[in-house]
Amino acid sequence: MKNIFLAIAILFSFSASAQVTKVTLQASGLTCSMCSNSINKALQSLPSVEKVMANIRTSSFDITFKPGANIDFDELKNKVEDAGFFVAKLTATVQFNNQAIKNDEHIQSNGLTLHFLNVKDQTLSGTKTIQVLDKGYVSAKEFKKNELYTKMECYKTGVAGTCCSKGGMAKGARIYHVTI
Repeated sequence: MKNIFLAIAILFSFSASAQVTKVTLQASGLTCSMCSNSINKALQSLPSVEKVMANIRTSSFDITFKPGANIDFDELKNKVEDAGFFVAKLTATVQFNNQAIKNDEHIQSNGLTLHFLNVKDQTLSGTKTIQVLDKGYVSAKEFKKNELYTKMECYKTGVAGTCCSKGGMAKGARIYHVTI
């Protein structure tokens, strides 16, 4: 009987997942097309990036990834900052497959740890857009406002602490705080 429950648990863990398919990054501090070109080149230098489409009017960049690539939002942010600019907003288009989420709780999927804030408990399937709420991905005012949605210290630091290690997460692991 234990083997049946174990097999069901393993099967369920493989059926619930989330895969990032595209990221839209809005940069701040751009003044001309040369600025946009600088960010575009920096983002395209990442090995996981397949294509970058710049929109000069909105200072945004649609980024698609190579199949099977591991996505690291911090890598994208660092490339923008290395080019001399800042991330004003980052949204990710994610393909969810039967992924249960709860408000103010973490999920781990495809190499990312996501901490959902200000959401209803639900199961996500299909394409959804999530917004990263961490420091450096939103304005200081918005970051402070979102602090009201959690009591966990990981929101302030972006890494797992003692409050987050209960689910088997390693202390110091990167956590992205997101909303739908």
